[in-house]
Amino acid sequence: MISVFRNKIGNLFARFLIHTGSVKRACNKLQQGDYMLSLCFHAPSKTFFESCIDWLSKNGFHFISVNELEQIINEEKPFPKGAVVITIDDGWQSNLDNIVPIADKYKVPVEIFVSTEVVEKGHGYWWSYIVASRKAGLSNQPVEFFKTIDNADRIRILEETKTRIQLKREALTIEQVNEISKSPYVGIGSHSVSHPILPRCTNDGSRHEILDSKEVLEQWTGRQIKHFAYPNGDFSNREISFLKRYGYTLAFTTEQKYLTKEKLANRYKLPRFMMVENATFEENICRIVGVWPVKPQKNKVVYP
Repeated sequence: MISVFRNKIGNLFARFLIHTGSVKRACNKLQQGDYMLSLCFHAPSKTFFESCIDWLSKNGFHFISVNELEQIINEEKPFPKGAVVITIDDGWQSNLDNIVPIADKYKVPVEIFVSTEVVEKGHGYWWSYIVASRKAGLSNQPVEFFKTIDNADRIRILEETKTRIQLKREALTIEQVNEISKSPYVGIGSHSVSHPILPRCTNDGSRHEILDSKEVLEQWTGRQIKHFAYPNGDFSNREISFLKRYGYTLAFTTEQKYLTKEKLANRYKLPRFMMVENATFEENICRIVGVWPVKPQKNKVVYP
């Protein structure tokens, strides 16, 4: 959670970037050069998400779907100016009221990357149990620690935690995933089965996360699932190999860069700017156009 003090400092810096013209120059660059924006949300409020869409629209940007992005990668469509791709990770319950109506209202295509296990079982996301356990004084290990250990160890500790911590459903239901997939403006992609750190999984575990999530989502929606977003942005060449083998055609990372022709050449390593939904709107404007300084993620491992 971002502190009030940190938000005040961030807001001052964001206003400085806006006042000195950094945001305007970035907008001009994006609308005149060979750059596209790729944005990632998780569980934004309706007001925040609509404000972002409205700001982008008023500042001359237009929206394309992930399917259209794939056509651009395949050179079936020209590289556009001022285009924005909107993606949503995890499949939070709040997406039903806060994302889908705005997509329909503004006719903005979005793609929601769903983790299937939490949808199917109706409990909380795994990191929510860790946060709740720390608040209850039952654990002192932060969420970031669990991203650094073998997946089998993470699952073992998590199952023990679930015997002591009860959480309500945080994700969409199966019926809701099916319902929103019928919107002409909402695509569904895979975000794995259980949202692990994929390179921390065994070969069979990684295969399961990539293949089974695809098959389950296709069963729920009746549609082909072709797109993937790496949980936490972590992947290795093994994951790319599985994605290719099982019929995925592109995948998104958490690398915070513009989509360029060079980046599109690596269709399984597509970057996205991450929105921070509990930061100020001014800060997120700077994040949207790529002028906010990005620090390397803690405990982030670069895999071959």
